Amino acid sequence: MITTASGLREVACNLFLQSLADCSIEQAVNRKVKRIAGAGDTTFLTIGDDVVDLSRIRRIGVVAAGKAASPMLKALLPSLRGLSQCDLSGVVIASDRPTDLLPGFQFFAGGHPTPNQASIDGAEAAVALVRSLRKEAIATGDSLCLFLISGGASAMMELPLDSRITLEDMVKFHRELVHSGGSIAEINCVRKHFSAVKGGRLVLEAEGVLSYSLLVSDVPLRHLDALGSGPTLPDSSTVDQCKEILERYGLMGRFPASVRQFFSSTQLHETPKSAQLRSKAVTLLSSEDLVEIVEQRARDLGFYVVVDNTCDDWSYSVAAEYLLERLRGLRRDHGRVCVISSGEVTVELSARISLDGNDKLGVGGRNQHFALYAATLLRSLDARTVVLSAGTDGIDGNSSAAGAVVDETLLDDEKLLPQAQGSLQRFDSGTFLQEAGLSIVTGATGNNLRDLRILLAAKF
Repeated sequence: MITTASGLREVACNLFLQSLADCSIEQAVNRKVKRIAGAGDTTFLTIGDDVVDLSRIRRIGVVAAGKAASPMLKALLPSLRGLSQCDLSGVVIASDRPTDLLPGFQFFAGGHPTPNQASIDGAEAAVALVRSLRKEAIATGDSLCLFLISGGASAMMELPLDSRITLEDMVKFHRELVHSGGSIAEINCVRKHFSAVKGGRLVLEAEGVLSYSLLVSDVPLRHLDALGSGPTLPDSSTVDQCKEILERYGLMGRFPASVRQFFSSTQLHETPKSAQLRSKAVTLLSSEDLVEIVEQRARDLGFYVVVDNTCDDWSYSVAAEYLLERLRGLRRDHGRVCVISSGEVTVELSARISLDGNDKLGVGGRNQHFALYAATLLRSLDARTVVLSAGTDGIDGNSSAAGAVVDETLLDDEKLLPQAQGSLQRFDSGTFLQEAGLSIVTGATGNNLRDLRILLAAKF
């Protein structure tokens, strides 16, 4: 039985890393998309529960956007290669260029967490590809469009509805949204109404084309249309909701003049709804798959396990206090306890922090901020307690870490507590945790299944 704090930290890290490795995009694609040979020259592609006769398809277009775009495309291509009668082309918008990119595929290194010029160029290329498929489908009815969408696509693929908005103003718009303290669904509601490719507008260009969306989700399953700001799904949000969010977070005064003008203009239209779109979607992976694996691994290690996602989209401080109180309550009846919580917490930057590119913002992100704040609550406990918080994409804010893992010994030295509190005030949790040797560094994982928090407690 592991009872030391360092041993318990290692258990938490292994639970996170090994379970994430088990959530293979390649395996998920192979489960949901299969190419099957039929009689004679017929070939079929199964996508979820649907079957597509590929022998009747003359052109296939692929649009892959997001942090998992490259591994998703790599896993999908074996099912699409070698169709002699079929022209295959695509647009890939990701952080890293896929290896062995096929002829006919364009790559754009879209920006994240804010867009760059490649985000705009990639969005324009995606629209052009889909429109060309639509034109051909109207003439011959033999086109297939596959959209591979994962988290990060909101920034990596962007095209403002108002073409007069500059890249500089668009970057400021996205930055203010990310630091507003709003939930991902609220942030993406605003993004959808700003963009020519979000909120179902990209797939609207594919009207008349047989199209499917394959999703690796970093949003709650009940809000799938928030994934990548929903470029290929009917949008459940409205203009009125968008305006209410802008007002509630005081965002209009923080946006550049061109963006304020857009949101106050008649260009602010409703996004496409379910009655307008005929797209089909298949979820390949979600945070639920990851949590299920972590849960089973923890049980196998002898922990009493509880999954509690109640604090999804809560403020980091309220979420930390809630989860630790839940852990303490369970410890009264069980010797070894594991609480698993997926989703995202929010961190709102104080007004004194400038976001104009010359700010004094520290190093870190919501996971390290959550972990360090939790560490300030872990003193004087009757059990070894570990808190891990990490992003499954391997990226936390502006740091090189995915997150961090802390325990009740971190702030044993009384002199460290004010230093930790100062780091939280400066939004510099990453520096403090890195110096303490508690950062979790994975590099970009090529996956994105939301953040994961693992809290462990065991007797001294």
